[in-house]
Amino acid sequence: MDANSLARLPIDTDRAGQLQALLTDLDPATLTWVSGFVAGLAAERARAGGRAAAPAPPAPEPPSVAAPPAAESAPRALVLYASQTGNGRRVAERLGRSLEAAGLHAAVYAASDYPLRQLADERLAYFVASTHGDGEPPDDARPLIDFLAGRRAPRLDRLAFTVLALGDSSYPKFCATGRALDERLAELGARRLAARVDCDVDIDAKAGPWLEHAVTSARAETGTSAPRLSVVTPLRPAPSQAATREHPVEVELLVNQRITARGADRDVRHVELALPEQRFDYEAGDSLGIWVENAASAVERTLELARLDPAVAVTIDGTTHSLRTWLTQRREVTRLARPLIEQLAERSRSDELRAWLAPGGAPQLRAAFKELQVADLLRRFPAEWDPDGLVRALHPISPRLYSIASSRREVGDEAHLTVAVIDYERDGERRHGAASWQLANLVPGARLRAYLEPNPRFRVPADGARDVIMIGPGTGVAPFRGFLQARIADGARGRNWLLFGGRRREFDFLYQLEWLNALRKQQLHRLDVAFSRDHQAKVYVQHRLREHGAEIFRWLEGGAHLYVCGDAERMAPDVHEALVALVAEHGGRSQSAAQEYVAELAAARRYARDVY
Repeated sequence: MDANSLARLPIDTDRAGQLQALLTDLDPATLTWVSGFVAGLAAERARAGGRAAAPAPPAPEPPSVAAPPAAESAPRALVLYASQTGNGRRVAERLGRSLEAAGLHAAVYAASDYPLRQLADERLAYFVASTHGDGEPPDDARPLIDFLAGRRAPRLDRLAFTVLALGDSSYPKFCATGRALDERLAELGARRLAARVDCDVDIDAKAGPWLEHAVTSARAETGTSAPRLSVVTPLRPAPSQAATREHPVEVELLVNQRITARGADRDVRHVELALPEQRFDYEAGDSLGIWVENAASAVERTLELARLDPAVAVTIDGTTHSLRTWLTQRREVTRLARPLIEQLAERSRSDELRAWLAPGGAPQLRAAFKELQVADLLRRFPAEWDPDGLVRALHPISPRLYSIASSRREVGDEAHLTVAVIDYERDGERRHGAASWQLANLVPGARLRAYLEPNPRFRVPADGARDVIMIGPGTGVAPFRGFLQARIADGARGRNWLLFGGRRREFDFLYQLEWLNALRKQQLHRLDVAFSRDHQAKVYVQHRLREHGAEIFRWLEGGAHLYVCGDAERMAPDVHEALVALVAEHGGRSQSAAQEYVAELAAARRYARDVY
């Protein structure tokens, strides 16, 4: 909007400037929504005789897509999502907006927030289900999965449904949660609108067509032939005001400080970033997504082993870049993709790779995904490649998520991160993590593209009188630094207990001085640590949990909230097992009753995990 356009607006200059600021950087879809909103607002005020209507109350949470006032007479479509990192939520909210625009009342819920017994009354439902780790459902999906698997699960003969499963083919149990959900709904009598669609990390490739079919099928099922006219809808502020995955914002590096001693096994950095005002309205517990490029050394090594010209142009889905640009900015070279292994097995005619991909090869495949980069695989299994084939075999590059280690109440327009630098040697060459290595080598003043990934299920208690127990080994302690800052700033009266784990006290006690200072000031009321390599017998946080089981249980019985952050593969299951065991022992319960107790804590949001 230029100066001449502003001058023609029938409002004063100040308001015109405010309007221009609000509309800056909005994408076409959001601008279209704004135009409909304003048209509906004009119609409503005309009906009210030109008077400004009272401000609409904020939409409740959940659902995350609010229904317009006229929606009660519109056919209802349920959109239920189970998401661990936010991808499922984004797809579900996108579907909700599309269904609303198509003339339906879209009720969009996180699976953990939906009243499950109401499912028997639904007629039309769309499920977006992520799989976390190696076949695990996201934490917010567990109530739904358990409910449907139990004896009290209702018959769903009147329900029409379809499932979009999200996963990562790097794991053998690809899209297991969505697959199990799809099969169980059918067993309970529900009718499939369409076959389940399984999405790899390149979500849009399959999610886009699924979304289009979802809207078409909803219209067919409900007899809705045309979109409703624009209505005033009390939604949250336009999402484009915040930095999002699709619309990241540049942030400036302020501090890059190593916080492990020089003799430590790992280099861990404390990173401080300056945030543009009003673009990152985060809460303690949220994450920051960082978009990165691959290191030049990793790209060169991949090109050399593939024996390809980096300058050759490659066109994928209408987008053309040089091969070097594809590998630097658009494709993963530090993370393997199942399509790469499948292609390499065919091109190299390797029986070993075929064995990895066979049903019994899961352990070898899992180890490869965990330990190898693209160059490692190309060196080990030489083959002829063409540029187009290589690009198509690699996963699209993904942003890296880091738990925010600060509270805005304490640091203002900044976000602090705790970053473990991936840097090791293989076959005589250095290997680096794409994001952590880039961050480690930036100097103050450097700029990064970042966005906010909210985590509404990982929050300090709204009731400041509640006690909190925080379990965070290694960099998993990051969000609890933010938790403590928020609790102090809010004047919370509840007690704070931190259980921290590392390898060696001398080298790996992250934020040691801050914790000890908070302990001295009685802002942190209890601190227990476990350093696995300081003793002959390794000690981890789950051992401390069992050791202090009686006190942990007393805190829980008193209403405490318990949080876990860190490694999903070993630490989180071990901590969960220890939690169930201490409830059984100190609560005088059977194993099954203790498991039910812990499940009830999770359902009440008093047991929350942020694991990866």
